[in-house]
Amino acid sequence: MDVEVELSRIIINETSDQQIIVLKERNGKRSFPIVIGIVEIFAIDRLLKGIKPPRPMTHDLLDSVIANLGAKVEKIVINDLRNHTFYARITLSSNGKKIEVDSRPSDAIALGTASNAPIYVSEHVFNETSQ
Repeated sequence: MDVEVELSRIIINETSDQQIIVLKERNGKRSFPIVIGIVEIFAIDRLLKGIKPPRPMTHDLLDSVIANLGAKVEKIVINDLRNHTFYARITLSSNGKKIEVDSRPSDAIALGTASNAPIYVSEHVFNETSQ
């Protein structure tokens, strides 16, 4: 089962390569951090603030390519945690067909933010992060 989440906090530390986003259960109290890179955190922060760069950034480009191919980003799912590494899937729809794409969570979240797609976390990932 997947649980819908929202971006609860973004912690930017410009002196480090490792940035943190906190995902919180939309209708609950559970949350957990994910460490991501500085490029992805700035992309997510920019998208949330509605700042439009003069030229498309990578996640804007990918969102535009998906839309121009007649597809739509349906959802993002943080679906696994193995050896302290999170995994994600991007679900696209095109002509009534569902397509799942493997992704780093940071890229998936940035794309989901760019396309206003909901973000989910698999229940077992919540269970593993709370131990």
